[in-house]
Amino acid sequence: MTDREWAALEAIETRPILDLFKAEPDRLSRLCIEEAGIRFDFAKTHLTAAHLDAFVTLAAAADLAAKRDALFAGDPVNASEGRAAEHTAERGQGAPESVRRAAGLHTRMRALIDAIEAGAFGTIRHILHIGIGGSALGPDLLIDALGRDSGRYDSAIVSNVDGAALAEALDRFDPTATLLVIASKTFTTSETMLNAQSALDWMEVGGVADPYGRVVALTAAPDRALEFGVDETRILPFSESVGGRYSLWSSIGFPAALALGWEAFEELLEGAAAMDRHFRLAPPERNAPLIAAFVDRYYANLRHAETRAVFAYDERLRLLPPYLQQLEMESNGKSVTVDGAPVGRATAAITWGGVGTDAQHAVFQLLHQGTHLVPVEFVAVTEPEHGLAGEHHTQLLGNCFAQGAALAAGKASDDPQRAYPGDRPSTTILLDRLDPATLGALIAFYEHRTFANAALLGINPFDQFGVELGKEMARAIDSGGDQRFDPSTEALIARALGPATSEDA
Repeated sequence: MTDREWAALEAIETRPILDLFKAEPDRLSRLCIEEAGIRFDFAKTHLTAAHLDAFVTLAAAADLAAKRDALFAGDPVNASEGRAAEHTAERGQGAPESVRRAAGLHTRMRALIDAIEAGAFGTIRHILHIGIGGSALGPDLLIDALGRDSGRYDSAIVSNVDGAALAEALDRFDPTATLLVIASKTFTTSETMLNAQSALDWMEVGGVADPYGRVVALTAAPDRALEFGVDETRILPFSESVGGRYSLWSSIGFPAALALGWEAFEELLEGAAAMDRHFRLAPPERNAPLIAAFVDRYYANLRHAETRAVFAYDERLRLLPPYLQQLEMESNGKSVTVDGAPVGRATAAITWGGVGTDAQHAVFQLLHQGTHLVPVEFVAVTEPEHGLAGEHHTQLLGNCFAQGAALAAGKASDDPQRAYPGDRPSTTILLDRLDPATLGALIAFYEHRTFANAALLGINPFDQFGVELGKEMARAIDSGGDQRFDPSTEALIARALGPATSEDA
């Protein structure tokens, strides 16, 4: 039990952020960590030395180190589904047998990429990747962040079952020069399979004699892909123990490895492995993912903040906030512990955010003067890669750093409408550069932070049963069966899809 440790945390005095810099001369050195080409600055939070000590005690009481060891050992940490969570094995950090299996699957993926580049699929200029959730968000983030100037392939990631999303991609591509990648862990995901069939129809109409000959399947259910019609040599499996939102390191990363080149994909894996080693070996008080989780728990559980805002001050990272929404909220949006008991305290905060400086002119009014306490996270990159004059990047970073300073400092005024209360927290994550290795380390940092939060709360971050009920009801509506719904839903079905099925409609 950790109730005593939580009580000890709740008893610690809260002090203004700027006062903490005066009271703790070593604050900057203690709360800034440099690792894998990234600077993590937690100094502008309310986390005091006393809080840090108390959270370390809480982590020990929650057996966080043992849970972390179990994760890397390949033990069944996903208790509700009775299996391991082996995404770290994909980057060489895990049980030896799992690492060897992952390496073998990577070798298979590279061989297929080599074959594509050698012309085995004919002329390929476009990659159409169809998936949803983790099967789309990860590849989309990687290609958008790192592949804009690669010039290798024109890529599109389609996830939404809304036909407008697929049509937009199809309008850009030549079907005779397109490689269709279908990503689905089970190869039964309804949205993905419908989009895939529509894409195959488009290829056939567009003059491709054998559309299935242009398909690559990424799945943990290779038999289903084979039944669907994909050639066995073009099925790239991944382990059932690799969860969707943790899967970009597996064959789900195939479109990124193809678009960016295999060397870039290997660098991505090594950057993540560096963060794995840091998370495993660094002491708690110098462990970036763990301190980030302490900050999360402080604001969610001690200050009752319901949200956390993430702003990427680099256009190449514009897809980071939606990627984190799935990672954090699908993992830790739970209300019961691994034993099925009520958690009894707040779990995942609502993750939201955007891109700086756009967000400054949209939502920062609330952050500075609103009534909600919102911990803010800034993610920026020191070195730009665009060819425009340096003033663009200087102004971008200046805005990023100024916003954190302004949130903390505030500004008094005789006019209440022009007063800034200040003492509002932020964390800054500053990458030296945005390359495959640092992006890999950054994503792995967020994965381990998510895991550490779950360990402190005693919940399972590796299942997601909360999404199933809506899917079941959607299937019932699609099938036109006799399932009854509430009067409002019945009326909507009748209005948009067909005759009413209820007298109340």
